[in-house]
Amino acid sequence: MYQMRFVAPLLASLLCPLVLVMPALAQSKVDIEQAFAGSLTPVPKQELSVSGGFYVPAYSSVAMSQGKLRVDFSVTLSVHNASETQALVVKRIAYFDTAGKQVESYLKAPVAVKPLATISIFIPTDDVRGGTGANFIVDWAATGEIAEPVVEALMVGGVANAHYAFISQGRPTRTAGKK
Repeated sequence: MYQMRFVAPLLASLLCPLVLVMPALAQSKVDIEQAFAGSLTPVPKQELSVSGGFYVPAYSSVAMSQGKLRVDFSVTLSVHNASETQALVVKRIAYFDTAGKQVESYLKAPVAVKPLATISIFIPTDDVRGGTGANFIVDWAATGEIAEPVVEALMVGGVANAHYAFISQGRPTRTAGKK
């Protein structure tokens, strides 16, 4: 219990700056080029010979108390370029609701993320369009072998004096079938 008294204030102190900065990114059409200009580099002119994708579960709402209470969460999707040397081209970031309907598309054109840099999408607590089964699809590419990106969703929310934060890791999308 002793440690728990320090976790909530620490978490609050870490998240408050994000909450103050992120509302500008919460518009329905995020201009990633402007919001993350420091994380971006020109898209390579060479052929993008390596590509992949991620499915990222997200939860803008969660049913609690035997389904009688709904708690809404803000969602921050982060795409981290894990390469120390090569740009990561992000080709698509799309947000889907529980029924699989696309709610939002966040890129007008592909963007290139500098080595070890990150871009993020923020969905505020009051945007519950995704519902309990929301998810993102992130498609990426590179000019050659590259460390696989790290794609995660951070959900933060609370009810009364209880606050919750959890992470959902992206899963690479691969075709499953017979060999």
